[in-house]
Amino acid sequence: MRGGARLRRLPRRADAQRPRQEDRERGVNVIVVGAGLAGLTAAAELTARGADVVVLEARDRVGGRTHGIEVVPGTWVDAGAAYLGERHTALTALLAELDLKTTPTAMTGDSRFALGGTARRAGRFALGRTARRPGRFPPLNAVALGELFDALDALSVDPDTPWASPDAAALDTRTAADWARTRLRHPDARLFFPLFLGEMMAADPADVSVLHLAFYLRSGGGVRYLNAFEGGAQQDRIDGGAHQLCERLAGRLGPRVRLGEPVRAIRQDAGGVTVQTSAGTLRGQAAVVALPPLLADAIAYEPGLPAPRSTDRTAPGCAVKVHLVYPEPAWRDQGLSGWSVNARGPLLSTVDDSPPDGSVGVLTGFVTGREAHRFAALSPARQRAQALAQAGRLFPGLPEPLGVHVTDWVGDPYSRGCYAALFGPGDWLRLGPHLTAAHQRVHWAGTETSTAFFGLMEGAIRSGHRVAAEIVTTYGRNLHV
Repeated sequence: MRGGARLRRLPRRADAQRPRQEDRERGVNVIVVGAGLAGLTAAAELTARGADVVVLEARDRVGGRTHGIEVVPGTWVDAGAAYLGERHTALTALLAELDLKTTPTAMTGDSRFALGGTARRAGRFALGRTARRPGRFPPLNAVALGELFDALDALSVDPDTPWASPDAAALDTRTAADWARTRLRHPDARLFFPLFLGEMMAADPADVSVLHLAFYLRSGGGVRYLNAFEGGAQQDRIDGGAHQLCERLAGRLGPRVRLGEPVRAIRQDAGGVTVQTSAGTLRGQAAVVALPPLLADAIAYEPGLPAPRSTDRTAPGCAVKVHLVYPEPAWRDQGLSGWSVNARGPLLSTVDDSPPDGSVGVLTGFVTGREAHRFAALSPARQRAQALAQAGRLFPGLPEPLGVHVTDWVGDPYSRGCYAALFGPGDWLRLGPHLTAAHQRVHWAGTETSTAFFGLMEGAIRSGHRVAAEIVTTYGRNLHV
């Protein structure tokens, strides 16, 4: 399908708002909570194996933390998860299965850097000015940044069981901010570290433990892979938008997917599970909760969980995504790539997300960490004004925009942040051993349950495959109706 093709939105039908009479009478085999990538992957696989499945989604759309916005007729942008690389094998296999294509992330031209805030020697970087440079390497001390990346690579952690790593207890008691204060000596490394963390994890250094930082980088393929476009984790986008993945999976499932039906409670007994929603109850043999940890903990469980899914140190991913839409990608005429890194917000980084044919220009801005909370609290008018003013300073001569689209993941009640939950001090030691352990008939999915590519679309899909296999192994032929 061409990137400009209009997609069918799932209707919010009356039968999606309440359990069907036949379900109340005989129940369903598996009830999946959450119609994001993890939940829909699990539901599709279980359905293919003969299970009777119902997917319950609180929103009026599928997709979870993937979300498409039509910025001009026929052109969609990714308001949520967007990028992928060659190592994302489960995702690329799903793309092939769903007949979806990718397009390279555009990185032709020079980059812009506004990193004023520390003293610079003449000829290197003038305080308060915006620098222009080839490639993506910032105009900072190369040795200092190399030492920063080497220090991050040297953090030793077992990506399969990070809580069991030799230094897990020590790494899980300190925040990444603590680590930076003691480990990073050069001012350029200290300046760049929170910007790097915001871009990679949508995190403020004070919100995550060193163990979580080390695990996230190792889980995703390492610092250099995660940070790279060509040959890295940000090499490609899905032509037409990542939201198509969930829409096509949901299209296959048809009326099994119910929108606008948040789950309130899950009760279980020897014979099965009873799921209470805003519209009634459903009965099944097992449930899959495919939600971020903070949302999973908002459900009432009976019997109660032996361990929580989150703690008071677990933070939501701090991300607001801004799309500035122009008649054309005008920055290219100046030999600029659209990529920028900035010490001050609101846009801490930008990237060119224009469609492949260049029919419109889309400059995507990332607002992360503490800045995301500040920006999310502004009025829409002030958000628009601040974003456009900064884009104008970075890329002089931009025309009047066709539109400004702000997606606030910080305040989204059905995501509780994006890209993924941030594990604070003590979280991995307390939560890690229980992330995938079933609570009797309640099973878990979601990118936060994947120790491979945690926080990415790849991790979500892998978790869906894992939980589907787990249910088939546990319940066997009893799943068939």
